[in-house]
Amino acid sequence: MIRTARLTVVAALAAFAGYVGQPTAEARADAAFQSWMAQFQLEARQAGISDAILAQAFSGVTATDESVLTSAQFQPEFVRPIWEYLDSAVSDRRIENGQAALREHGEALARIEAATGVSRYVVVAIWGMESSYGAVLENRNIVKPVIRSLATLAYADEDRRRFGREQLIAALQILQRGDTTASRMYGSWAGAMGHTQIIPTTNLQHSADYDGDGRSDIWTNVPDALYSTANYLRASGWVSGHTWGYEVRVPAGFDWRLADETTQRSLAQWTQMGVVRARGQAFPRPDDQAKLVAPAGANGPAFLMLRNFDVIKRYNNATSYALAVGHLADRLKGFGAFASTWPRDLQPLTRDQVQQMQTLLTQRGCNTQGVDGRIGPNTRAAIRAFQASVGLTPDGYASTVLLSRLSG
Repeated sequence: MIRTARLTVVAALAAFAGYVGQPTAEARADAAFQSWMAQFQLEARQAGISDAILAQAFSGVTATDESVLTSAQFQPEFVRPIWEYLDSAVSDRRIENGQAALREHGEALARIEAATGVSRYVVVAIWGMESSYGAVLENRNIVKPVIRSLATLAYADEDRRRFGREQLIAALQILQRGDTTASRMYGSWAGAMGHTQIIPTTNLQHSADYDGDGRSDIWTNVPDALYSTANYLRASGWVSGHTWGYEVRVPAGFDWRLADETTQRSLAQWTQMGVVRARGQAFPRPDDQAKLVAPAGANGPAFLMLRNFDVIKRYNNATSYALAVGHLADRLKGFGAFASTWPRDLQPLTRDQVQQMQTLLTQRGCNTQGVDGRIGPNTRAAIRAFQASVGLTPDGYASTVLLSRLSG
């Protein structure tokens, strides 16, 4: 079997070498990808994937998908201003369609909520965020063949090579399990699949069969997809009966260094510091532990985030995504918009500007521990240190105003 695969690779390379004249760059790239694919299939066989599944999965996969690599560089939850992201994610139309979905699948959602303890509103909010309640699944400009997408990442994306390989093996295992076929296995550029965009490794571990037909069909069976999502949230530590967080008001003179997404206090302790709910209600459980998060700094809305907010981030590790899911869930319940407004005139930085900022911060003695164009905990800590050193509010928010101050 191994000898046959190697001969296939040799024959493919020989065919390219046999072209009249010098092979084109595209031909050489395709040949290299096919060589990699043959080697990967040897590893997949060692992982227990059958020849029949490999033949089905890789039929017609002859080159990488460059659109996957392009999409990997633009993830809206990380690059768009959070208010623009929320405008789209929690639109009136998405709320209306979500309420219709709650009515249509009410019986299934009630059973899923009873079985897992996960709020039906959060499950439906994730469904809305991930596929607009299934509306995008037939749009081939958006969803892509999962096998080719993951093969592209495993072969060509240095930052996601390991991820792509792990997910590709898992996707093949799902095919071998019989949940779907390769021709129906469509998903995002990163291999997230079905109505609620579950990645293959998560699907393998937490997929659920709502109707008992022996398969977890997250592509065409809505209750299977919703149940699988709730099952994953439950396994990730969802606290039944609790919300994700609260919008709050912060008093004048507050020490914004505490809003670092890691400092945790009880709601009662935050209240003693003057942090109260935005519309004046009491916290239902003062002993609940929470972290203060201000996604747009001291000039925008602030939130006390509970354990369930971190659980939502297990689905997508972006603050803007988890906030959108939580807020959409609340709107589906009938709650109103946020009480505070976003500082829409205070523009966040592009990735190139973040790199420039990181360089300047480090030069000024506020070390960001690297220049990668991403605003993580180290960069936010460096921003706070600089802000405090020059008499600014140390809220850790990276804006064009801050960059101008650093550059001056």
